[in-house]
Amino acid sequence: MQLVARKKNSSVERHLIENGIHPILASLWASRGIDSFAQTSLELKHLIPPSELTHCVAAAHFLADAFEQKKNILIIADYDCDGATACAVGILGLEELGQSFGTKIHFLVPNRFTMGYGLTPEVVELAAQQNPKPDILITVDNGIASLAGVALANQLGMEVIVTDHHLPADQVPDARLIINPNQKECQFSSKALAGVGVIFYVLLALRSELRNRGVFDQETQPRLEKLLDLVALGTVADVASLDRNNRILVSAGIRRMRNNQMHPGIQALFEVSGRDPQKSTTFDLGFGLGPRLNAAGRLSDMTLGIKCLIAKDVFQARQLAKELDTMNRERREIEGVMKESAIDNLAEIPHENAFSLCLFDPTWHQGVIGILASRLKEQYHRPVIIFAPGEERMASGDLILKGSGRSISGFHLRDAIDMISKKYPDLILKFGGHAMAAGLSIAQQDLGQFQQAFESVATLLIDEDNLHRKLVHDGELSEDMINPVLAQQLANEIWGQGFPEPVFMGEFRVAKQSILKNKHLKLELIPANSSTNKSLLGIWFGHADLLPEKTHLAYRLLIDHYLGYPRAQMHIEAAFDVS
Repeated sequence: MQLVARKKNSSVERHLIENGIHPILASLWASRGIDSFAQTSLELKHLIPPSELTHCVAAAHFLADAFEQKKNILIIADYDCDGATACAVGILGLEELGQSFGTKIHFLVPNRFTMGYGLTPEVVELAAQQNPKPDILITVDNGIASLAGVALANQLGMEVIVTDHHLPADQVPDARLIINPNQKECQFSSKALAGVGVIFYVLLALRSELRNRGVFDQETQPRLEKLLDLVALGTVADVASLDRNNRILVSAGIRRMRNNQMHPGIQALFEVSGRDPQKSTTFDLGFGLGPRLNAAGRLSDMTLGIKCLIAKDVFQARQLAKELDTMNRERREIEGVMKESAIDNLAEIPHENAFSLCLFDPTWHQGVIGILASRLKEQYHRPVIIFAPGEERMASGDLILKGSGRSISGFHLRDAIDMISKKYPDLILKFGGHAMAAGLSIAQQDLGQFQQAFESVATLLIDEDNLHRKLVHDGELSEDMINPVLAQQLANEIWGQGFPEPVFMGEFRVAKQSILKNKHLKLELIPANSSTNKSLLGIWFGHADLLPEKTHLAYRLLIDHYLGYPRAQMHIEAAFDVS
């Protein structure tokens, strides 16, 4: 593992300190792209206006007309946490904005195993059978690749609004409107909006339009900020890059959670995950609440998750959250078995010199391949694609494989798959995704050819240096700075993808160490140059090997509460020999 010190802009750091920012925070922000004191404010008034998001205002006009004309609206959701929260935001927001028109919003979640991803023709046919038949379909977190589905919806007399954030292909659907910050003509400066962020922007624009039509005024208008706990959860769980605009959204949502101003479903998810919403962080959303919602989409469909999010009372939400928690436990068991199988497969394959990993096993569950790909990517630091058997077959009778991939920094996964599709036009049946994650389908007979093609593209595009894991750190903290006050300040901030939580370095003497539950290392540490010999608390989760007496550690500084008293705790990330 290579140690890399994070670069910072010293002049920005000085500017921030001069404006009253804590020196440690000033240093951290100056190394994460903040270039002025004004950018440190995360108030909602600083959101990029909806008018800058292409077709957002047009969608508001269209939906306001639909309310007045009593048209039936059906939301087509996606089966991950972003899709679930986007659907919940769409339902709750549209119903409240259309309350005076008697608007009722219905939703439909495709079964990922039988209907595929997005607005497929199969989903459109099912939508057309709903009672009442929808006049308008709104996709959330999907739709940008649904050419055939949108075409069929048009034929059946249903207009389609696509709200999505995935990267578009050269051809886009013939929808009535497409709202996607990543479509080619869109000048919206935050390309990192998650699907839930896109639909929230549509609601902001719609509220403005209805205000202009005199439906309500500034005082009586619906308070859409009530939806921000859902927006925060979907944004973080989808690992969207936390640029300033997303940090504003997430910060406002977490603030509502900490103030107990959240939806019953969010509260229930905190309860079943054993986390305290008053101390909530992005970590809780990404690793506590998000996986429980995702479990529904991985093992069944996301209807259960959406019902939990839109539940009106805590009792109902708790019952649904308990079901989601049970599903998540089942998902973890399946994942554990699949990971063991994958590692066994790798033991039989000479992979040490490979630039990529691409695996298939007929026993693997297609709902869990994404998270398996993520685990293997973390372990082997290679782009990984995992395939599992799908439900469909080719006309030839050959089984269709479903694939899910995760990537490393410097290798744009969707673009790599696009390169393969252009070189071998008949190899990939369909695909889509982002730089860091993508999904695709191929025929089983083409697996070997795809594995070779993927390794060739990875070898071409990846610098060998990028295959070595790097630990980017924020330097050392003085002994007096490793305290509960700074730990609490860090806990109050919004960290995540693209705005990483700080990792500090330091040399320490190990005063005491013990193994907890046969898998965690509990530590008492003294800084090497300590003037007080006062020990600091440390924990290394998932690490059961004792450390030498002197060691160089990379750690995150967190706040811990013991018997009601706050204390600083060092969460160890890595250890290096002191030589």
